[in-house]
Amino acid sequence: MMTQNALVVGATGIAGSAIVRLLLDQAWDVAGLSRSPAAQDGLRHIAGDLLDAAQLSNALKDAAPTHLFITTWSRQATEAENIRVNAAMVRNLLDALRPAGSLCHVALVTGLKHYLGPFEAYGKGKLPDTPFRETQGRLDIENFYYAQEDEVFAAAARDGFGWSVHRPHTIIGKAVGNAMNMGTTLAAYATICRETGRPFVFPGSAAQWSGLTDMTDARQLAAQMLWAATTDAARNEAFNIVNGDVFRWSWMWGRIAEWFGIEAAPFDGIVRPLETQMSGDAAIWKQIAERHGLVEPDLNRLASPWHTDADLGRPIEVVTDMSKSRRLGFIHYHATDEAFFDLFARLRQDRLIP
Repeated sequence: MMTQNALVVGATGIAGSAIVRLLLDQAWDVAGLSRSPAAQDGLRHIAGDLLDAAQLSNALKDAAPTHLFITTWSRQATEAENIRVNAAMVRNLLDALRPAGSLCHVALVTGLKHYLGPFEAYGKGKLPDTPFRETQGRLDIENFYYAQEDEVFAAAARDGFGWSVHRPHTIIGKAVGNAMNMGTTLAAYATICRETGRPFVFPGSAAQWSGLTDMTDARQLAAQMLWAATTDAARNEAFNIVNGDVFRWSWMWGRIAEWFGIEAAPFDGIVRPLETQMSGDAAIWKQIAERHGLVEPDLNRLASPWHTDADLGRPIEVVTDMSKSRRLGFIHYHATDEAFFDLFARLRQDRLIP
């Protein structure tokens, strides 16, 4: 029986660290490719720069993974640059692994911007009806997710491996220094509100406050990636991936406030972005960190208000259909409020919040 060797790209991120933990628990041989070491017991670290083709080829010259999990991207100033840079990262990676000829499956993590459009045109123009389904085609707009997919599809056709694409909706999980991290952002915001006595104000739109939505626990995403990588019926398919429940922020905001021992401020329908609310909070967080002995005094390493604002400020209801993978046998489920609470408890245990 062939040894299952996994290479996780972006092993220090929210999605990457979750799939690493799951694979190690399943006794896989796992290597993590990242620029900085990933501190997980049992994980072999490979230092590599996805934009340096020569260095990457040298770093991976002895690697022979059977399964590749791509969970990273690089944010650029424009979508044109996002496309150029992120397509090159995927292309360089697959080129570097080609000589080994070992790949059986490549899993690529993208997201609901597949349906909502890239940051420059996020949630604007003509959008597909919700719930979003995988059968809905690409938007008629340039999108770096499409460019990443096309690199995987081209390499798969050439080299003969199978693939899966996974489209989560706002991942809940732990990572420090991550560019898209609503859970830790809200934990930092709630902590600041509690410590300073500021009101815990929902920052988003009335559509998000009152409409239905869903989210994705990083463990749920990892479970689907592993399932797709080892299930013949899931080969060469794209899948939405959410927790399996739906909620309204008018309910969830109170649940989060209750966990932190504060009251949720009444919502008055006015959008008050976190990027504005938290713009002067770096010094406050440093004081909180010193007072409570926290391990990360840099608020910018924990919070990504701009991304949380993009999600919570959308003018439309966003619900994701999971029927495709359900029909094929993926039946995992996570309650989203419990996903938040699990994350908050872990952040507290790891002394990232008091």
